[in-house]
Amino acid sequence: MADRASGGGRFGSLRHLAGRFFGAVSPGGPPAGDDDWALSLLLPGELELWRRMSGADRRHAIAVARESQRLLDEAGEDARREVFAAALLHDVGKVEAHLGTLGRVAVTVAAVVVGHDRLAGTGRASRRPWLEPARRYLAHDRLGGELLRECGSDTFTVAWAEEHHLAPERWTVDVRIGRLLKAADGG
Repeated sequence: MADRASGGGRFGSLRHLAGRFFGAVSPGGPPAGDDDWALSLLLPGELELWRRMSGADRRHAIAVARESQRLLDEAGEDARREVFAAALLHDVGKVEAHLGTLGRVAVTVAAVVVGHDRLAGTGRASRRPWLEPARRYLAHDRLGGELLRECGSDTFTVAWAEEHHLAPERWTVDVRIGRLLKAADGG
């Protein structure tokens, strides 16, 4: 039950989720200076994916990337372009769900209550087609990895999108960098 109280494990803490919700109801994208900074770090194919993300998701991504930059500097780690791209695009798979803020909240709550894997229906066809957007949202890590791979992203950027909800022992990325990115994302 502690896992559910903390946000279901995969979604982060309730504090993180509350912050994301209140950020999501604020209109508009990031300030122009922040958006320009993000654009300077992305490859051409990544730029197209960035532009598909909602304003709230882009604001969150910039906050994660800026915090990643701070944590990398503090740890004396190299700030490589692909690490910043990973911070900026780790949630890009959510564009495939086509859900608004309330839809995302409903799916997150349902996943906490009934279980992520049960709602995701991993490996079985659904007799409820209305569940497909929810399933795509819950698979945003896998879908994001596919989108990034198709657009020519670096291996690290693809891997982080696919692995950012996994336990560190399952990461293929450098665990030191992964821990910094996870901390920057509120986890």
